Amino acid sequence: MDEQHTDPAGPASGGLDPRAGLSEFLRTRRARLKPEDVGLPDFGRHRRVPGLRREELAQLAGVSVAYYTRLEQGNGRNVSAEVLDSIARALRLTDAERAHLTHLAKPKRHRKKQAPRAQQTRVALRQLLDSMDTVPAYVVGRRSEILAWNRMAAALFGDWGRMPAQERNWARLVFLNPDHRELFVEWDQKASDMVAYLRMDAGCHPDDPQLSSLVGELSVKSEQFRRLWAAHDVKEKSHGVKRLRHPLVGELTLQWESFRPAGETEQSLVTYFAEPGSPSAEALRLLASWGADARRSGADAATP
Repeated sequence: MDEQHTDPAGPASGGLDPRAGLSEFLRTRRARLKPEDVGLPDFGRHRRVPGLRREELAQLAGVSVAYYTRLEQGNGRNVSAEVLDSIARALRLTDAERAHLTHLAKPKRHRKKQAPRAQQTRVALRQLLDSMDTVPAYVVGRRSEILAWNRMAAALFGDWGRMPAQERNWARLVFLNPDHRELFVEWDQKASDMVAYLRMDAGCHPDDPQLSSLVGELSVKSEQFRRLWAAHDVKEKSHGVKRLRHPLVGELTLQWESFRPAGETEQSLVTYFAEPGSPSAEALRLLASWGADARRSGADAATP
């Protein structure tokens, strides 16, 4: 039987209800698979829903249609790890998606809600940042908050120290700050990665009021964010390549690496570097010589 869908985790609500998140995550993962993708016959009948039907997914996972239907309706309270693993295999989930599914189906229970504590960066980690004279580096925490950065990061990305603390947040910068939107040559990819990161965070911390508020604000102010949030995509990335468009030194192609500092489970140290001898390496050298005033100088130069 085909089924009709509603969106129980719409952007206005922030989508942080684990039941609603579980329902929509399973539905969107199922919708991206076709029968031929998983070795099932497609008899060419008109399909009223995209992707696999519930009964097809249940068959692949080895569970009853009724059981899977309850799960897709957000009732994962008594689901076993073995069943979740079977469903993950049937849906061909990535490692990040498997972890997200588990968090949604079996959210951590807290006896009472407590106001989130301000995130702190260890003094030694800040000293490490300061010692990296030629490498743009920063520490990012939960909710994509920028917690600490060095002089080179300020030269490359902007003087975050001049911003209110609430605005030092990568999601807000990417979707709401025109200067940072212009900075990323492949802005669409950066935006997609940012929303996928927030989705993972929401799965781990569905009762975080600050995260819910952030998602609600971005949903109201950015159509692109609403569209990406509704896709329920999740991913984890620890390295890659970014192309940046700096107002003073022009376009740079930089590699980045992300590390978890020892003892930190919710903070990452992110570093950027260029291929030795490349034009981008020379651009970073110039930024290092100009220091934190580089972004402001570039912005002033670009103003008629």
